[in-house]
Amino acid sequence: MSNFNRRQFLNQIGLGSIGLMTAASLFQFSCLPEKWRRKPNIIFILADDMGYGDLSCYGQAKFKTPHLDRMAAEGIRFTDHYAGSTVCAPSRCSLMTGLHTGHARVRGNWEKGPHGWGAGLELLPEDQTIAEILKQVGYATGAFGKWGLGVAPTTGAPWKKGFDRWFGYLNQGLAHNYYPEKLWDNDQEITIEANLNGQQQVYSHDLVMDEALRFVENNKRTPFFMYLAVTIPHAEMLVPADSLDEFKDKFTEVPYEGGLYAAQEKPQAAFAGMVTRLDRDIGRLLAKLKEFGIDDDTIIMFSSDNGPHKEGGHDPVFFNSNGGLRGFKRDLYEGGIRVPLIVRWPGKIKPGTTSAHPSALWDFFPTVCELTGAQVPPNLDGISLLPTLLGKEQKSHEYLYWEFHENPTTVQAIRKDNWKAVRHSPAGPIELYDLANDLSETNDVAAQYPEVVAEMTDILKKARTPHEIWKLQD
Repeated sequence: MSNFNRRQFLNQIGLGSIGLMTAASLFQFSCLPEKWRRKPNIIFILADDMGYGDLSCYGQAKFKTPHLDRMAAEGIRFTDHYAGSTVCAPSRCSLMTGLHTGHARVRGNWEKGPHGWGAGLELLPEDQTIAEILKQVGYATGAFGKWGLGVAPTTGAPWKKGFDRWFGYLNQGLAHNYYPEKLWDNDQEITIEANLNGQQQVYSHDLVMDEALRFVENNKRTPFFMYLAVTIPHAEMLVPADSLDEFKDKFTEVPYEGGLYAAQEKPQAAFAGMVTRLDRDIGRLLAKLKEFGIDDDTIIMFSSDNGPHKEGGHDPVFFNSNGGLRGFKRDLYEGGIRVPLIVRWPGKIKPGTTSAHPSALWDFFPTVCELTGAQVPPNLDGISLLPTLLGKEQKSHEYLYWEFHENPTTVQAIRKDNWKAVRHSPAGPIELYDLANDLSETNDVAAQYPEVVAEMTDILKKARTPHEIWKLQD
């Protein structure tokens, strides 16, 4: 066999007419050199408003997340990973484009844009996504759940940004409702069945998961990229009874009377039920990969779009959802932006590994490019994490940068090594924290380290490009 080239070998076994990539997708030949085998399947799961402390492998004590804990035990768990922003849309933009919020097109939720509340700002044709890159190297691509980067009439709709398959919410404001009347199936808006009393009866998360699992099954013989942007555990504290009942008598409750979100008599039980339902569905996904024989060929990453919320009756303090860090969603302190990251790739990532390498969602894009051999576009802010995943020497960021303009003023933040700088207005003073000794950011040491403050001030000037909507102003 060693005297055959690839095409001769495939012809010999009767697969030459199928083509090299398709044939390699059909059979995993352990005798072939590594470079001849199929590219790995890639799954990125993004939770919605899940805090650093909301998984038991990150310290959650009120409930357990055994399937995500298993992912961590069989892979690598990052302790110093960050969201792209402290709210949904800009964080998702960073993930999809490899740019931080000083360079990305979407830098806020922009709830009152021209396409209506919740539609946000759309990606433009020139805003290249990782899905578009992966399609160029032969990947099937699918996205499921919550998009938030362009509604149907715009250039930012997912089917215009590289995804072959889409199912879920385009408008992220509508994703607040777990029992919607309509969802998007590819480029068609579909009606969700109601019961005889006109009440919606189908939990949207379950629909999203079913479609995601169907995508995996339909593409099990070819390399695929699946972006699973679940809506759990966002601010409407609702979950079906089979998940609520386990916790309904476990916690002291303060009922939520409703408002922007649905009323909930037992919001803490609902929150625990939502996270554990998501964890259950991670288990379903892992089981499917094993069933289809593609477990070892699939790298799965799990993270969150920002820190925990305080809405809909959820009490993040009760659950220690921010893991003891300062701040919550809409803050650029650690509690608002530091999030879980778990990566599992059997046979490639050493099980039970922990990494304190500072990283962010915008690192996903170059990581996937290196993973698949795709060309890395110029001027990305991300750095490939593949060396860390494989236990090799890792290049570090010069700094990590965030800006947020809806809190309600402009806030900027930088992490450089173990220094964390926060500035609450473009003309305001810089707060400085030493994360190595003050992870909770309680002791502002700016006055003690003027040289570090000067360095951070310089970075704040160069870390961003101007934007027509999000401008630096008091």
